[in-house]
Amino acid sequence: MRIYLLAVGTKMPAWVSKGYDEYAHRMPTKCKLVLKEIPAEKRSKNSNIENIQEKEAEKLLNAIPNNCRIVALDGKGSIWTTEKLAVRLEDWMMSGQDVALLIGGPDGLTHDVLSKVNEHWSLSNLTFPHPLVRIIVAEQLYRAWSITENHPYHRAG
Repeated sequence: MRIYLLAVGTKMPAWVSKGYDEYAHRMPTKCKLVLKEIPAEKRSKNSNIENIQEKEAEKLLNAIPNNCRIVALDGKGSIWTTEKLAVRLEDWMMSGQDVALLIGGPDGLTHDVLSKVNEHWSLSNLTFPHPLVRIIVAEQLYRAWSITENHPYHRAG
């Protein structure tokens, strides 16, 4: 199974790439994490945000590989504990279907994108910068995998 992390935004600071890579490389080949960056539209103070969101949404939807379960990282989604994510990860792996996790741009995901997803996942009631979300998701997926394998990485009791 592959988990595609589709994220609007390119040219991340080195610390973001390093943090993401640290956890993505720890994932086993049977549950590979693959980042697909979607170029963000240019913004200015006079930009039409709705048009920008629609263009980013189109690029994001076109980047989803065929036959994927689609999960939106959405502030209005369900907040999962790490243990719940481990259960979801096991379910995804058992389904035999790849998963696409969607991270929108600075203005979020459009209603059109959100209407096409299978699940809505919120990382927290807090708002995180989009670059940091990549690292959090990668680390939490690795932690969830470690739970499914009884690996000592996750030691919460």
